[in-house]
Amino acid sequence: MSHPPSPGPAAVPQDADAARLGDLGYQQELRRSLGVLGNISMGFAVVSPVVALYAVSMVATTIAGPAWVWALPVVLLGQCLVVNVYSELASQWPLTGGPYQWGRRLLGPSFGWLSGWVWQFAVMFGNTTVAYLAAPWVFALVGVTPTPGTMVAVAAGILLACMLVNAFGIRILSWFVTLGIAAEAVASVLVGFALLLFFREHGFALFTATLGAEELSGDSTAMAFLAVLAVAGWGFIGFDACVSTAEETKDAGRQVPRAMWWALLSVGVVVILNAMAVALAHPDPAAVVAGEDLDPVTTAVISSFGSWSDKPFVCVVLIGFLACAMASQGGAARGVYSLARDGVFPFSRYVRKVNRRQAPIGGLIASTVVSCSALLLGLDATAIGSLIAFGTAATFLPFFLVSLAALVARLRGTWVPSGHIRQGRGGTFLNVLAVLWTAFEVANVCWPRAVLAPPGAPWYQVWAGLLGTGVVITAGLVYLLVKRPQDKLRAAERTAVDPDPERAAELAPEPS
Repeated sequence: MSHPPSPGPAAVPQDADAARLGDLGYQQELRRSLGVLGNISMGFAVVSPVVALYAVSMVATTIAGPAWVWALPVVLLGQCLVVNVYSELASQWPLTGGPYQWGRRLLGPSFGWLSGWVWQFAVMFGNTTVAYLAAPWVFALVGVTPTPGTMVAVAAGILLACMLVNAFGIRILSWFVTLGIAAEAVASVLVGFALLLFFREHGFALFTATLGAEELSGDSTAMAFLAVLAVAGWGFIGFDACVSTAEETKDAGRQVPRAMWWALLSVGVVVILNAMAVALAHPDPAAVVAGEDLDPVTTAVISSFGSWSDKPFVCVVLIGFLACAMASQGGAARGVYSLARDGVFPFSRYVRKVNRRQAPIGGLIASTVVSCSALLLGLDATAIGSLIAFGTAATFLPFFLVSLAALVARLRGTWVPSGHIRQGRGGTFLNVLAVLWTAFEVANVCWPRAVLAPPGAPWYQVWAGLLGTGVVITAGLVYLLVKRPQDKLRAAERTAVDPDPERAAELAPEPS
């Protein structure tokens, strides 16, 4: 597996980037102003060590005890296999809307469109989840106890505020995101090392203990670890946000692959460091396993540093969530834009619009409307839990589809990587491993487990991953059969090969 190269300054002028984009069939409509560090910040913000740790630590400890931390390096290694495939693809086709753009070039318009459809809804509903999980920290900052209605209202406000920032263009978005992750990264690293070096309550032997957590999995440690692998998967998704801003990144064919590696590995190191530090500094890990402590991260920090650290810590966590929400919403908007400019997304004429600041305003509005609509599920705590479960499952599915498409095209001989990154036979072997890993994780995340749902949760929440993914795929297949966006893409490809308008009209399919 290749190692991430050091980030460096972009060397290719913007007109060369625009020419490369033109070769791929598109005009430069978005503002290309990001360097590699700006692109890294987008991926880092979406993966987000604070969001990742808060999303998984309590649930994972309940399922497998302190030994759950061993799932983190396993998942990180698996996600490195995915980044390896994505790097070759982004190097050759540095386009926003990666799963859609790559899939249609590797296995055809139908496969590519469906991959983009699934990925798009996973990201938009993921934004709903991030905003909903961020809302309690707003109330914690002001010392107010929320109701379900006020939670939904504040989460909607977060999404609208993030849309406003995104509407001002990539420079303003990058500035806000970079500021947020700088505060988050410094605080995370400093807190992690401080807990590890000065506030340890336990020895490292703690990481060999489950403290009886496997009882929830039928007294099977193996089944508990499988469940933890599913949960830990949430902590290492989002690096593909680097791809979403490829058309706004200078020398994107070289810099986007570098940015993905740096975003994933830097977050991975911080998450593993802080997960270990929190476990070792927590005064009573058994209380977390028993479900008596629902916020072990805050407990570890406050018990170590004192009550004065409460509000500053809340601020750091909230900043991390807001940076994540902004960057993720920007990625969702650009994914919708990528589909709409080809005329293959509902209401494409409006959704593809770009404002005078060269931001995809149509995609921003469309993705925000979908994300806010899903927030209505927050009025029912069990329903929002189903949405979170679906978001994890649907995010891994595009990883699998992209890896599978790349492998099939390699084996057929229809795709030989021709970008800056070319790995030859070694790349094929790593591609096989990526397909196996993502197929395993999709099945593992979708597997219905009562242990991952709240006590007494309805059956549909236990099956949420499988049901939600099935609904989105079914809706996509119906759209393919009724609206036939693949025909429009095939006609566009024929026009690109034979630009004569009369000849293109003859080759175009009849309207359905």
